[in-house]
Amino acid sequence: MEVFLVRHTKTAVIPGTCYGNSDVDVADSFPEEAEKVRERLKEERFDAVYSSPLQRCRKLAAYCGYENPILDSRLKELNFGSWEGQRWDEIQDPRLQEWYDNWLSMPAGGAESFLEQYNRVSAFLDDLKKTGYGKVCVFAHGGTIRAALIYAGKYNFNQAFTDDVGYGALVKMTI
Repeated sequence: MEVFLVRHTKTAVIPGTCYGNSDVDVADSFPEEAEKVRERLKEERFDAVYSSPLQRCRKLAAYCGYENPILDSRLKELNFGSWEGQRWDEIQDPRLQEWYDNWLSMPAGGAESFLEQYNRVSAFLDDLKKTGYGKVCVFAHGGTIRAALIYAGKYNFNQAFTDDVGYGALVKMTI
């Protein structure tokens, strides 16, 4: 199955803010950014289109012509717990350094570890494979896309954050 993974466009948050699972809106630059994504997808035909339920993904899916994607909460970004909405350089939680040192299994802000995110994304992809679809599009988040690429064997956990998955990125994989 071909899977097209699309990361949402820039968000309406102050740069340097931790917003993973928060339902933040898109930035003012959305129309220009979204048009570039739509152009890259316009010739594609998908058996199904999925999206994170967070509005930054749903809005991009709708702009690209997919008004009613299948929403799946397993596609959400990492839940940073008590750190959500704070600027990274202002987080005073002593667990922050421990999380930097052990991001794979340490829950961020007391909420979710990357391994937990990987497991829920893997469960989504396991279910997706059972559908029999040939080609799907998934509107999601940077961490979600990285987890999917690990699942597909493109990266191992240590390589997951070596490449940037920029805003509006389109990544193709086969599962």
